[in-house]
Amino acid sequence: MNDADFEQAVRKLRAEGYTPKGIARALGVRPAVVAPLVRLIGAERTTTDTERELVGCWVSPGWRAGLTVSGDPGWPDGETMEPETGGLVGVLIARTERNQWVSACGYLLDVYCLGVKNVLGPERMRRGELPSFARSFFYAWASGGLPAPIELARELVLGVAEYARTLGFRPHADFEQARGHLGAWDGPGLIRFGCEGTPTFTEGPYDDPVVVLRTLEESVGAGNFHFTVSAGSHDGVSIA
Repeated sequence: MNDADFEQAVRKLRAEGYTPKGIARALGVRPAVVAPLVRLIGAERTTTDTERELVGCWVSPGWRAGLTVSGDPGWPDGETMEPETGGLVGVLIARTERNQWVSACGYLLDVYCLGVKNVLGPERMRRGELPSFARSFFYAWASGGLPAPIELARELVLGVAEYARTLGFRPHADFEQARGHLGAWDGPGLIRFGCEGTPTFTEGPYDDPVVVLRTLEESVGAGNFHFTVSAGSHDGVSIA
């Protein structure tokens, strides 16, 4: 591919959460070829983030359940586990717009397997509307969103996107348009994803368990993951 196509490919993969080494592997080049362009993209995003001040960042309580965090980064522990949202994590980030307007992006994550399942935004609203918007976004968690540093948000969203990619799953189609709210991230991060380190799939209402099962068998091999589907029958899938 020519230089313009190569740059476009790197930007697309970076926006989807690939690490520099992951980009190099995907494009079949040495990491040293990718590194200068990744640094340029990071500098662009850092400038954008500086211009668009962070208004707020929240994560769902229970985000740490089943995950391992290296070291002591001082993040809110969020140890309270709500069974019906186990493995699902919400992240919401808001940045300034002009005057009294803000822009918010929300990310729904499956931190045990599928990665970035859904994306909301960017949603533009008046600053005074943000608290109500945040409560609505975290409606599935009775205690609402937990204020958190942007570093934790990056680790969760971009880290799980990279983890899911190693399992064969790509982030939600709208992820690229919401990527900029996160800022630059070099990875790998401090969080070990999967439930206690093991890929673990629990069927949701919009999941295709047949495709997920086939993908996991191809990426990590039978017997190296946990798999649970809802009561009922699915052709080609064993109910757990």
